[in-house]
Amino acid sequence: MKSSYSAGDGGQCVEVARTVTLVHVRDSKRAVGPVLTIAPTEWTVFLKAM
Repeated sequence: MKSSYSAGDGGQCVEVARTVTLVHVRDSKRAVGPVLTIAPTEWTVFLKAM
């Protein structure tokens, strides 16, 4: 899933992959770069704070 703010032109965006047990977040421009992996409960807390 890409950010709803992404214009689709390769700008500043993140990609999120969610499973039952983990959420993976990465910079869309760095497909082989680092990935932030957190628990789904923490992802929910983050989203509610936005």
